[in-house]
Amino acid sequence: PCGFRPEAFYPCYGMAETTLFISGGLKANPPVIKYVEQGALGQNQVVAATKDQQGTQRIVGCGQPWLDDHVVIVDPETLIECPENKVGEIWVSGLGVGKGYWNQPEETERTFGAYIKDTGTGPFLRTGDLGFLQDGELFITGRLKELMILWGNNRYPQHIEATVEKSHPALRPNASAAFSVDLEGEERLVIAQEIKRNYLRHLVVDEVVAAIRQAVAQEHIADVYGIVLLKTGSIPKTSSGKIKRRECRLRFLDGTLEAVGEWRQSQQQPRSITDLLSQLNVGGSES
Repeated sequence: PCGFRPEAFYPCYGMAETTLFISGGLKANPPVIKYVEQGALGQNQVVAATKDQQGTQRIVGCGQPWLDDHVVIVDPETLIECPENKVGEIWVSGLGVGKGYWNQPEETERTFGAYIKDTGTGPFLRTGDLGFLQDGELFITGRLKELMILWGNNRYPQHIEATVEKSHPALRPNASAAFSVDLEGEERLVIAQEIKRNYLRHLVVDEVVAAIRQAVAQEHIADVYGIVLLKTGSIPKTSSGKIKRRECRLRFLDGTLEAVGEWRQSQQQPRSITDLLSQLNVGGSES
């Protein structure tokens, strides 16, 4: 929509621990895009979907491993290699992989000394990223540490953030953070979201909260525990513009986010998505 040719973009994957580059496509080729079922992705399964199908998630490929880099997808709990259509942690080996972290032997062993349990193959670098391989193409789905388990389903923060930002015209794009907090031993979802400057003076908090909750419930089968509406330009970001979700979580817990409106669930969590949608449609948001 902005006039860029698909070939002008070069999606690739890399990190400092691998001397930057791991995978990428041919420069002249357009990006590879896969459409998958969002519900299946929540169960770590990759199921093909059509572009216009409801509940579809678009994922952009990051090319194929280059030179001697070897990429495998591994179940982070069993440490066994995953089949092609399953999401797991991305492990990498190759000459470009570093030897470890300076003066951090324990972290070096955890990160750079991984072996596949049933075959003994290794050592691999554990990237901490989640993804899958399909026809040799690497697809990234999210970060292992940021993955949330909500009502028994895996949920990626970036997917929820995209839903939130489209739920109401007062919400600023690329300025939200979805994260979880522990409440009586259960993960509960919190949203921090900036408000557009021209909406600040006449902001109707209840209306925005209701829109966010309903959108998240319908698209992600998840209930929201807390919502913080933020002053324009105040959400924590890195120097490259990435949202600092961990810092947002810490500042939510200690009450230092620059809030212009806030809501937290005051009644018992709904027992099912049916109960939640009924509550939202009939009663709206509770204060």
